[in-house]
Amino acid sequence: MTLGLNHITFAVREISRSVVFYEHVIGCSKVAVWDEGAYLRAGEAWLCLSRDVAAAADSRGDYTHTAFTFDAAGLAGFRERLRAAGGIEWKQNSSEGDSVYFLDPDGHRLEAHVGDLATRLASQHAAPYAGLEIHEPRAWQ
Repeated sequence: MTLGLNHITFAVREISRSVVFYEHVIGCSKVAVWDEGAYLRAGEAWLCLSRDVAAAADSRGDYTHTAFTFDAAGLAGFRERLRAAGGIEWKQNSSEGDSVYFLDPDGHRLEAHVGDLATRLASQHAAPYAGLEIHEPRAWQ
């Protein structure tokens, strides 16, 4: 069973332009920015902006997706249910925390993820993204 909404990732053409929009127009708070992306808080939820060449071509094949939070045991059960239902996985995980990237019946890109913004940032402390700047002092905690 899902524990809630984890994060939303938007594929964007220009990181700096998108950070300005989400920070100054929508009112999100900037947490971290690096060469290819950014993390922002939107209340208790968080957003990931990810530079994606497909976004520049206005393609539906970009990295935009919504993630749901699971604990490790819940994710294992979810994986079994997804496979038993013939679910389609659209991407293999390459980031912090265990994840399953899958499509819903209408082709929406979704992710089931173990972890949160704190665990994601902690992984960056050990191996930071190129150009990483932390804008929120409590982000490493």
